[in-house]
Amino acid sequence: MINWKMALISVVALPLVAVPMVQVGRALRKLSKRSQEKMADINSLLVETFIGVRIVRAFCAELREVGKFKKQNHEYYRIAMKSIKRMLLLGISTELIGVAMALFIIFYGGRQVITGELSFGMFGLFMGALLSLIRPFKKLSQVNSIMQQAMAASARIYEILDTIPTVREKPGAAELSEFKDTIVFKDVWFKYEQQEVLKDVNLSVRRGEMLAIVGPSGTGKTTMVDLIPRFYDPVRGRILIDGIDIKDVTLASLRKQIGIVTQETILFNDTIRANIAYGSPSASDEEIEEAARNAHAHDFVMHLPERYNTVIGDRGAKLSGGERQRVAIARALLKNPPILILDEATSQLDSESERIVQEALDTLIKGRTVFVIAHRLSTVRSSKRIVVLDRGSIIEQGTHNELLSRDGLYKRLYLIQETQK
Repeated sequence: MINWKMALISVVALPLVAVPMVQVGRALRKLSKRSQEKMADINSLLVETFIGVRIVRAFCAELREVGKFKKQNHEYYRIAMKSIKRMLLLGISTELIGVAMALFIIFYGGRQVITGELSFGMFGLFMGALLSLIRPFKKLSQVNSIMQQAMAASARIYEILDTIPTVREKPGAAELSEFKDTIVFKDVWFKYEQQEVLKDVNLSVRRGEMLAIVGPSGTGKTTMVDLIPRFYDPVRGRILIDGIDIKDVTLASLRKQIGIVTQETILFNDTIRANIAYGSPSASDEEIEEAARNAHAHDFVMHLPERYNTVIGDRGAKLSGGERQRVAIARALLKNPPILILDEATSQLDSESERIVQEALDTLIKGRTVFVIAHRLSTVRSSKRIVVLDRGSIIEQGTHNELLSRDGLYKRLYLIQETQK
């Protein structure tokens, strides 16, 4: 029979291995979380630098950016080294506890063998059993280290997954039928944190109408149109489509009816074909090419190495600004939405590119309800109605000639731009 005293000593001593596992494990989790955060900072810095590489070179800021990277990398290295030291400390601690326990058992059991209280065979059997128990405890400490790192990483993932979106779909929201009549802004207010952006906006836009929205920078023009597809929700007031509050319909059915072309064209590192068909993945090749023709994009696409199968690079880097805009217009044409938002779609183009893109836009807006945000007022002179925003409020609206006759903000902005030509 195995000596009960030695068995008791082993049973009491083995759980001591858990003490450093718990203590070091907590520190490892904190360090792993900091390590994940620092790696995210490094990735963000790299992406920012690669995207802005032309500006970095233009301002001879290469050494400054390298310095930023080295600093971030050193901080990550310092945190990683702390984690490694903790892991080594955990390994050494479990080894020391195991060795100390084995030495104590050898000393205590050896004395009992010498005095004849315990046979040598039984002592050997006990030591074998003890060593077979110690080995899994050592493995457990390694598994614990990996688990702590994984838990820190998963905590960051769950932070994102558990984030409650500011724009939420109502349970049981209805499907919005095709837009037929009017879009109405009713007493709409919006603010970012404590800064008011839109104040008591009231506006009605009929189907087929082209509405131009102008005003100084930072007056809420883009925010106003971003409320229509519910990228944000107003803090007060309502937006109605055909008399239905857009908060009462599904996001998918609402956004299917809206096409957007912005000044910063977002394209994906994929083929021309895939980018044009992004909003209409089931479109046929003929439909894609027809949209490209109407957007004045077909001719330049046919000169590309793989034509419609040409991969255009990250954010469309292999295309010029005008070419990117025409692909974006073709994408909107293929989706064929009844509501269209043009957010300074030609503001960053040269005169020739602007002329071609404007021709494509003229095709795009036919028969649609269009919201046009424009910085250059000369581009909206033909609009039947122009709304002037200032500090978040509508202060004027009318045709180009009507607004010029009123001697208000629109006229001042127009005269300033005319004198700068």
